[in-house]
Amino acid sequence: MIDRENPEGAIAATAKRVSNWGRWGADDVRGTMNFLTADKRTQGAALVRRGVAFSLSQSFDMNGPQKGWRRRTNPVHTMLDTGTDAAAGIQGFPHGIGGADDVIAMPLQCSTQWDGLGHIFDHGIAWNGRPAGEVVTSLGDAVTGIETVADVIAGRGVLLDVGRVIGTDGELPDGFAITEQHLRASIAAHAVQVGRGDLVLVRTGQLARARRDGWGDYAGGPAPGLSFTTADWLYRTEIAAIATDTWGFEVRPNEFDNAFQPLHQVVIPHIGLFIGEMWDLEALAHDCAEDGIYEFWLTAAPLPVTGAVGSPVNPIAVK
Repeated sequence: MIDRENPEGAIAATAKRVSNWGRWGADDVRGTMNFLTADKRTQGAALVRRGVAFSLSQSFDMNGPQKGWRRRTNPVHTMLDTGTDAAAGIQGFPHGIGGADDVIAMPLQCSTQWDGLGHIFDHGIAWNGRPAGEVVTSLGDAVTGIETVADVIAGRGVLLDVGRVIGTDGELPDGFAITEQHLRASIAAHAVQVGRGDLVLVRTGQLARARRDGWGDYAGGPAPGLSFTTADWLYRTEIAAIATDTWGFEVRPNEFDNAFQPLHQVVIPHIGLFIGEMWDLEALAHDCAEDGIYEFWLTAAPLPVTGAVGSPVNPIAVK
């Protein structure tokens, strides 16, 4: 049971219960990515049967979900050189060659992305018990920057389509808290296993609804998502990472009064779990429903932006 009036107590008790601090040594920077071993990658690669690939990324453009909260904006794409320039002969290249160049400006977590281990703290403490001020400064995350896992995130992916299994017409309503029981029901319905080193994707159907009805409050507003009570499941299964099709991974409004993203406060700094948000799982989910196979090879390397606490990603699932 959740005591809505005591988020502090629930966070403290849960964090103590599921802490992975010291599990991989005092100097660890990869958290649950330590579960994603070479054997797990071999297992994942063996799942490729048809060679059908799915991009799980939203488009990075001005039509994204962001509304400016905490200076998060949609990507701004600007051309530096164009075909018009080439045709006008003003680029200065010899023998008729021309080209185009462009630049993009955007927050690293404005669309499909990973949360790094330096993204969330608990009372000023970062992953593995380090003081947050010694980890992330104005120069970036000098300890657990997203570049530390740039060569790691590829292995066995599993889709849990909770929207189809539990929801109505394939979608969960905003504010729906996904519990361990819902996750277990989806695992059973898909006849799949979830365990150590897996990259778990949870589809709620909210992104499909936003695409149909408009973005509305998709970025930061009410949403289906994981219940705070799933922290024990996330710890016990020893998964390497989890990603959803929602802005914030956990259910919104949160399950406590006067709280903000309490599950983040446990799973990132204490479990060391990597979280993906705003992933587009629609085409993959449709294919999984068609062939009944909910496991696949998944590669989702972040951009190795030195010292970043998150990164855009174009995840590719191959079946």
